[in-house]
Amino acid sequence: MSLFTGEYECKMDAKGRLTLPAKVKSKLPEVTGNQLVLSLGLEPCLVLYTQVEHRKIVSRVSSMNEFSEESRKLQRNFFRRISDVELDNAGRILVPKTMAKYASLDKDIILVGMGNRMELWNASVYEEYIINDNKEFSKLAQKHLTE
Repeated sequence: MSLFTGEYECKMDAKGRLTLPAKVKSKLPEVTGNQLVLSLGLEPCLVLYTQVEHRKIVSRVSSMNEFSEESRKLQRNFFRRISDVELDNAGRILVPKTMAKYASLDKDIILVGMGNRMELWNASVYEEYIINDNKEFSKLAQKHLTE
């Protein structure tokens, strides 16, 4: 498993191409090749996965009970939010326009390592979703990491 960490300031060009930082590209597994998966995030961001990591999630969603209305609804909305993207020779991915619009992505992008995945954020929107108070961070860590 690749471990993606850190924050990177990136630029998206007018055609919707985003160049991945060299540190990120170096962490992509060989088996991934040029193929990645881009998904709409649960917050107003996009999520970038390697194919290996995304297959784990797809397997869980695909195995849900197809005779359950709630499961079908989740599957329908899960799979429609996904796009396969390819890393070109210049190390760029093309962000589909509808996905860029969903996440309000424009020129300035923040790429955030999230362990097994990366998030793509509009730089100004991202500020609303990070914790700047160490006490709040400490409380969340205590609540979720000591269970």
